[in-house]
Amino acid sequence: MDLTRTLIIGNSGSGKSWLAQRLAEHLHAPWTDLDRIHWLCDEHSIPRPRAEALGMARIAADEPCWVIEGVYGWIVSEVIHRATALIWLCVEDEVCVDNIRQRETKDDERLIALLEWAGSYRTRDGSSGFAAHRRIYEGFGDSKILLKDRVEMNALIRQL
Repeated sequence: MDLTRTLIIGNSGSGKSWLAQRLAEHLHAPWTDLDRIHWLCDEHSIPRPRAEALGMARIAADEPCWVIEGVYGWIVSEVIHRATALIWLCVEDEVCVDNIRQRETKDDERLIALLEWAGSYRTRDGSSGFAAHRRIYEGFGDSKILLKDRVEMNALIRQL
């Protein structure tokens, strides 16, 4: 499997960043978190203008080697033609919600919204939901892997 340019998609809290960091270290490649492209600020309240976000994603995907991860199917669709591999973290919604609770330190409105967002993955419409990610995965013609839990993610890392 050619992991030279790997896209990782999945729900919030599924482990995308965890896996991307380890894969990027193994490949000695840059890692791009699409949250940093989509949002203008750390508070995740102001989205970047769409054209600017897509331009940033194209620049990241033009590199010869990379790991890009995120939930935003509309950005993924812009760069997927450059990917050599696609990994879909198809983790149960409840697990994603629990992972978010464990990693977040503040209990505020933003956390409540994120928990609701993660909990609605399988029913959520739009490019960041389960159905959209399934279409991306099924339509990808190169190497692809579907991982359902942290055990499978760890096994992939061990195989490298």
